[in-house]
Amino acid sequence: MSRPPRFPVKKLISLSQDQADQIRDCRFDKRIDSETEAIRKLIELGLEAARKQ
Repeated sequence: MSRPPRFPVKKLISLSQDQADQIRDCRFDKRIDSETEAIRKLIELGLEAARKQ
């Protein structure tokens, strides 16, 4: 029997070129393995910041 996917919810989003560049730069600065993981981490940081407001 196969395992359930770790991230079962998928979303398609559009980014500006500047946002895509910033994500790429963050990924390489923080040595994150994939762009997808970098986006997840940035979303989590944004959600944490929003909860503190």
